[in-house]
Amino acid sequence: MKKNVRIKDVAEKASVSTGTVDRVIHNRGRVKPEVKEKVLKVMKELGFERNLIASALAKNQSFRFGILIPNPKIDPYWELPFNGIQKAANKVKHYGVILEMHHFELEKATSFFKTAKKMMKVKYDAILFPPLFLKEGRWLLEECKKKKIPNVMINTNIENLESLCYIGQDSYQSGVLAARLLNAEKKEKKTFLILNLTTVSINAVHLIEKTNGFKDYFKDNKIENVKILIEEFEAFENKRKLKNFLKKILKQHPNLSGIFFTNSRAHYAVECLDDEILSKIKIAGFDLIEQNIKKLHEGKIDYLINQNPFEQGYLGISHLYQHLVLKEEIPRILHLPLDIVVKENVKYYLERKQHNYLF
Repeated sequence: MKKNVRIKDVAEKASVSTGTVDRVIHNRGRVKPEVKEKVLKVMKELGFERNLIASALAKNQSFRFGILIPNPKIDPYWELPFNGIQKAANKVKHYGVILEMHHFELEKATSFFKTAKKMMKVKYDAILFPPLFLKEGRWLLEECKKKKIPNVMINTNIENLESLCYIGQDSYQSGVLAARLLNAEKKEKKTFLILNLTTVSINAVHLIEKTNGFKDYFKDNKIENVKILIEEFEAFENKRKLKNFLKKILKQHPNLSGIFFTNSRAHYAVECLDDEILSKIKIAGFDLIEQNIKKLHEGKIDYLINQNPFEQGYLGISHLYQHLVLKEEIPRILHLPLDIVVKENVKYYLERKQHNYLF
């Protein structure tokens, strides 16, 4: 008998929806006799092990997933993986999967640690979280190892062989990509600014990796006459302070060629720069949040690297479901595409509906 045959595989071969296959499996809802017969025939041909799900439901078995993410109401970026998690939750709830959300303050490692400690007092079957802080993330991974709790990391990867899976961007390569984009313009001498609009870059793995990737692009390609500045600014929501900070940078480096923003906050800075300056400087940032898209349309941001945060959340839950409920093997690392979004193609990304993932 073939193993690891999924509902998706049966649906594709029978040319029906996964919902139809589900109704046939559990003998509920209306399915035309000829369609049901076709689905059952395909299930038999593929050796579909439907008893894995049926037996779990018969025993009234449930699976409790603990979700630890930043509060999505505080930062627009985190609304996207949150929405992905919610969509996946709606798909797996019929199979005994229960999700419990825990939020921490985005840039506070102490809040992450406090919330994670609270979660460890609960008996979860699996945990999904972004290890945004290196020290605290390692602590949580070690606790999961001790308690044998399967876990999936999203957004940020900390090397850890005990984790079930990491789903998200390759942070290092996203930095390399940003460097390639900003370096496209032909100039004899170039100065680039890596700007972290954050308070946690020293302890944030993904920001460190992006910075390293950006710098290594020039080193590995033996590109000379390039100066790279690295700055961090915490009071990014204070327009007056941010404007003065940028003014000082531009005064010290009047020939600045480009700015690489390591997170989704490029819109804060470009709002503080006049059009004349922006016409001379290339801007690269991350993520298709509303504020960044507006600046892209206005020509104030040149490149947005889309890290597919919705998919990170959605696939994080679906992979835990596949592992615990369907007993399927899942990849240790799933790097999502780094989409280069510009003014000319952004509308296609916006028109594209979120993928209706089948699993």
